[in-house]
Amino acid sequence: MNVIGFALASLIGLSLGMLGGGGSILTVPVLVYVMGFAAKPAIALSLPIVGITSLVGAVVHWRLGNVRLRTAAPFGLLAMVGAFLGAKLAVFLSGAAQLSLLSIVMLVAAAFMMRGTRSVEASSSRSPSPVLIVPVALGVGLLTGLVGIGGGFLVVPALVLLAGVPMRQAVGTSLVVIAMNSASGFLGYLGTVAIDWAFLAGFTAVAVLGMLIGSALSRRVPQAALRRAFAVFLIATGSFVLYSNRATFTRGGASAASAAHTPSSR
Repeated sequence: MNVIGFALASLIGLSLGMLGGGGSILTVPVLVYVMGFAAKPAIALSLPIVGITSLVGAVVHWRLGNVRLRTAAPFGLLAMVGAFLGAKLAVFLSGAAQLSLLSIVMLVAAAFMMRGTRSVEASSSRSPSPVLIVPVALGVGLLTGLVGIGGGFLVVPALVLLAGVPMRQAVGTSLVVIAMNSASGFLGYLGTVAIDWAFLAGFTAVAVLGMLIGSALSRRVPQAALRRAFAVFLIATGSFVLYSNRATFTRGGASAASAAHTPSSR
């Protein structure tokens, strides 16, 4: 199982490098259902894994001229506020409830990916709406803190449609934002859950390697086909996570689902 988990870590990095987002949303399910972590430690661990991997990818894109730091800074700072708040609010949710919310986010992410980049680029002909960046950035950060996602599938369209950033630069810029809000969310979890630092270092290293490979392959692999295939995978994974935590939606089911979930000691 550990071999499979680390192989999936490389897939997370690959998707981040090739798509600028989406792969990070798989981190928590991999940690819970493959590596055996309980929901809350998995969410906390996912944040530095996603953040460090995204930071490496951001450096690669910056060297290619695909990062707008002036746009990333305000968006990222707002997302950081939301991520820290989300991490603090997570104590009021059971692990099963967080996983249920994550599964819904995964299905939404799949819908965004099915829509593809062409429709986003076509919609970008409208005038940018910078005022809307504030609630969107705060919302992305809140989701990051609550369920441990980077939010790239939301950040990229937001940068294109609301800030007028070209698609190629939006991908690189989104990685900066993901790194920022992941760091803030992780700070919010410190002291509330136990962190396996040795595992964190190893898993992150594999994801970073996948990121570097993905960045190198990004120009050679058809993006549209890749997004559609990844969206199908997200639908399958999100549906599985939602089904596994279905007791959350029944009366008194949240605590039962949390107790019956995967091992809670790791």
